[in-house]
Amino acid sequence: MLTPPTFVDDATISRAVGAHWLPEVDTLDHLPWGFGAHHWRATGAGRALFVTLDQLAPRHTAASLEAAYRGAAALAASGLDVVCAPLPTRSGRFTADAGRGALSVTPWLDGRTPSEDDAAAPAHVAVVLAALDALHRTVPPDGLPVWAPRVGPGFAARLREATRSPWTSGPLAEEARGLLAGNAAAITAWTARYLELAGRAAARRDHWVPTHGEPHHANQVVTGDGLRLVDWESLALAPAERDLVDLAGHAQADPEMIELFQLDWRLSELDEYARWFAAPHTGTDDDHTALDGLREELADAENPLPARRPS
Repeated sequence: MLTPPTFVDDATISRAVGAHWLPEVDTLDHLPWGFGAHHWRATGAGRALFVTLDQLAPRHTAASLEAAYRGAAALAASGLDVVCAPLPTRSGRFTADAGRGALSVTPWLDGRTPSEDDAAAPAHVAVVLAALDALHRTVPPDGLPVWAPRVGPGFAARLREATRSPWTSGPLAEEARGLLAGNAAAITAWTARYLELAGRAAARRDHWVPTHGEPHHANQVVTGDGLRLVDWESLALAPAERDLVDLAGHAQADPEMIELFQLDWRLSELDEYARWFAAPHTGTDDDHTALDGLREELADAENPLPARRPS
């Protein structure tokens, strides 16, 4: 996130990192990076760690997030070098309760995140495809989360009802409500198609593989030792196409499964943005980034290809 959390202070995060991962924390700096979780750089005892605070609902429970990070660590331990895995706490878990979220850490990576243009270069695409192929061929770790539809049959109707009356939750609420209400018919059609495709995917469950879920350029780090994928909270057993939406033109993929995960992204984003703007907000940089994301998702109601989350 671009702005520090208001519900927890740096001192609390520093104490938690010290209690679970480092013998002492010398510095802790909030990083205005990404969208969806809060991040810090922590140093101590000659080490640097990348600290993440994930808020759980609606994407996770404490158990499912722990399972995702434990699964990522198991993949790394199996020899999958592309995984930048979370580090265990002293108790052997991979997350620590932080009150209104779960804390995790990974090693600090020295490298660079490619731009969208860099990520589209043929040589880089080949590296990413090779890494994803290796992931998809790996035996799934025990207890890996299993993908399921992010919205259900009642999603469009609930959203239509929720946007029927004005929203007074903050300065951007009414614009967000208007965007959602104005696209109610498209959202209804997307949801029906999404659930139809999800049913077809479920019928082929025996072909599902470990997937990262969001292997786009913002979750890639190019290091001196090669490509690393970060942010494994979305790890799940799923059709391989879940990882190939941005690479569909370069990989063999089932067009219907690509469409499924295009819609999976779009509808889950609409759900999260609806929750965001129906809740109290003050117009922070993160609020404006979220509104831009909502506009992008709904920019062309005839186009099923979703935008990607702001990064």
